[in-house]
Amino acid sequence: MPSATVPPTTARAPVPLEYAEQNYEAFATALGLELFLPADRVEYIGFHESGHDGSRQMSILDGALRHITMESRGRGTGSRTAADIVVAPDAEIRSPVSGTVVRAGTYTLYCDHSDHFIVIDPVDHPGWEVKIFHFEGLQVAVGDLLEAGVTLLGTSARVLPFESQVDEFTAEPSNPHVHIEVVDPSIPDRPGTTGGC
Repeated sequence: MPSATVPPTTARAPVPLEYAEQNYEAFATALGLELFLPADRVEYIGFHESGHDGSRQMSILDGALRHITMESRGRGTGSRTAADIVVAPDAEIRSPVSGTVVRAGTYTLYCDHSDHFIVIDPVDHPGWEVKIFHFEGLQVAVGDLLEAGVTLLGTSARVLPFESQVDEFTAEPSNPHVHIEVVDPSIPDRPGTTGGC
């Protein structure tokens, strides 16, 4: 009886853990709306397709931190309409824009996991929505005024109970990330694109 051939395992090359320590600087724009990093110690930024048709494409600012535009998720939106920003596990999460909280609370991620979110009406583009997900210790409420890089939104990023696409590019074990996207709600979302339960 012939012996079974075992395919070789391919281990991921080790990625050194490096934080860019900065002062909540701007990292991208979305049609002129400037977005600031939500933490003071950032490991990596992974841009990807948002699940909402109204999400705006982000332009990376010169000198931005280590980043990549990740492979398509088949969502049919722009390749940089969302950003997963990998941060130090104990870093405070601050507002990526100045504006007013229009929604905040807890939702169910992928029909199974409790997660916090905040939706901000930005001062520099009223009527749009800047959304931020995946953090612990919600610190703001509807109606609160936020200052970019200053106002505390959460006590830390949330460690998700599953592997995320951006984890492929980070050190092991992977650090948590927060998700940021900019949505023009006047553009209707196709039914079913957000993976409702």
